[in-house]
Amino acid sequence: MDSSPDRALAPHEARQDPLSECPVLDGNDVHLLHSGHAAITSMFDEIEAARHHLHLEYYIFDDVHLDNRSLVCLLLAARARGVQVALIYDSVGSHATPGAVFGRLEAAGAQVMEFRPINPLRRHFTWHLNDRDHRKLMVIDGKTAFMGGVNLSRIYENPQASGVTQDPRKSFWHDCAIRLRGPAVAWAQRVFLETWDAKGGEDLGGTDLADGFFPVLQAEGHQKMRIEASAPLERRPLYFTALRAAIAEARQRILLATGYFVPSRRDWQGLADAAARGVSIDLVLPGHADVAGTLHAGRALYGRLLEAGVRIHEVQDGLLHAKAATIDGVWSVIGSSNFDRRSYRFNNEVDAVLLGCDMAEQVEDLLRGWMRRAERITLDHWRRRPARERIAEYAARLWERYM
Repeated sequence: MDSSPDRALAPHEARQDPLSECPVLDGNDVHLLHSGHAAITSMFDEIEAARHHLHLEYYIFDDVHLDNRSLVCLLLAARARGVQVALIYDSVGSHATPGAVFGRLEAAGAQVMEFRPINPLRRHFTWHLNDRDHRKLMVIDGKTAFMGGVNLSRIYENPQASGVTQDPRKSFWHDCAIRLRGPAVAWAQRVFLETWDAKGGEDLGGTDLADGFFPVLQAEGHQKMRIEASAPLERRPLYFTALRAAIAEARQRILLATGYFVPSRRDWQGLADAAARGVSIDLVLPGHADVAGTLHAGRALYGRLLEAGVRIHEVQDGLLHAKAATIDGVWSVIGSSNFDRRSYRFNNEVDAVLLGCDMAEQVEDLLRGWMRRAERITLDHWRRRPARERIAEYAARLWERYM
């Protein structure tokens, strides 16, 4: 590594260090998974290899079928060989999942928790219905973890040739995730167990089994990172704290992709300010969405950003669901947080902040690949948009605080 990346990394590392209780952890191996198919394939491999426990926390959980393997069947096979299976799923995110899916797991001895049920007759019901568990987190044997934007959803069964269809569930979804090994896995485990305990989860097996939740972890690589477990209801919007600090520190370039773009005034102004001081900024945003209101609310801000010099690229050949960013070639983040008010105000999220050139280069390559296939939105193009879009944008902004 030459001195230039070292100089770029030092201020970012210094800014990040005091932002949360999770320390910057060295010695990790992080593998970037470039699609939902790649992520779930890798997850399936690790589930098949599990010997002690599988801990899963997902906004959407369904019986994904991929390459002649079924998620539920893999989990049932794990239970049959004595592996503990503990699952947290969000009640809203997984509302379409048949109850029989969870019933099969529970019948096999898996421990299943529904996060903030929307049915008042269900256990753990509260009136905080707007606060959701939006995380995508899996920990295998305390040694391997997965994080990112990829839900355990059947949408990832759709091939890339599906493109965009009228039914978002049948469209292709662009996404990404990471597979993690090394000391940071213990922090991912801690995130899961804290949620499990805080929400009244059943005992996960006592001291004997719990000893295996935190095995001794040796260095697996050279990646420095920290894990940000945001919980706005507990006044911990850690992802936004970290991202805002990195944007404020940016001196060269920012590349950011998000599936839902409804930033607060503070956040879009932070991007505009960075562009004003000469930072090159590219936003990779959805050209289609499963929630139309979020698309219109984000587009209402395009004019201010384009006037500031921010470049905007809309993905048209599928639904963009990824949440990833890289700054100055040294700071990157991949996780479950969107660049929207909902992630900031309501959702429990989990994100990996990655420090160093190697991962930043990989994330930048991924984002630039999406950019090359996307449609560039110019200021002139935006100003000439039809009246119906302007009306939709205005209506969406009225409800943006809930998006």
